[in-house]
Amino acid sequence: MNPDQTFRAILIVVFLLVLPIGIYHRLRSQATREKLDRRQEGLFILATLRPLGAAFWFGLIAWMVDPVWMAWSSISLPIWLRWTGVGVIAIACGLLVWTFRSLGTNLTDTVVTRQKHTLVLHGPYRWIRHPFYDSAASLMVAISMIAANWFLVMGVVVFSLLILRTRTEEANLVARFGDSYRTYMERTGRFLPRIGANRPRPS
Repeated sequence: MNPDQTFRAILIVVFLLVLPIGIYHRLRSQATREKLDRRQEGLFILATLRPLGAAFWFGLIAWMVDPVWMAWSSISLPIWLRWTGVGVIAIACGLLVWTFRSLGTNLTDTVVTRQKHTLVLHGPYRWIRHPFYDSAASLMVAISMIAANWFLVMGVVVFSLLILRTRTEEANLVARFGDSYRTYMERTGRFLPRIGANRPRPS
């Protein structure tokens, strides 16, 4: 098996392992059939984030089916860097699953909170406010490295849009939880842990 076949097989296995977990948690969080007003994200985010995200995943699926289909966007990367991507994707998947479990039924795909939404302070949320976005960004970087493809460019754009969306998301969370969320923001970083901040003791 040549290196390209090996890396393709790795991505297929990761995709088949992680996809059912994501679907399970999505369905579990939507069991209430509560309608969420995605228009609160703003027209620009609505018109760009999901289409670009879909394009990224369709491109990945096309590459996994037949890399020749995505040959136009391939780049030359050393083997060691592609194996580094395998390590990164393992960490990203671990963070993603940890985040899913920590969020539970609070999980949404937009900036709106559910009626019975609770403020999550455990798991990776003890240190960062948006570990879901961190895991998404890490996955995109890892996939780009493993596939040796310019998926990374689209991934950077998608993550940039997510950064913009967090402003609205956090404004909604402040409106929902008030001082509790403001205090939480003071001691945690948005995407990276805040060095020197006081941490809550685990319960």
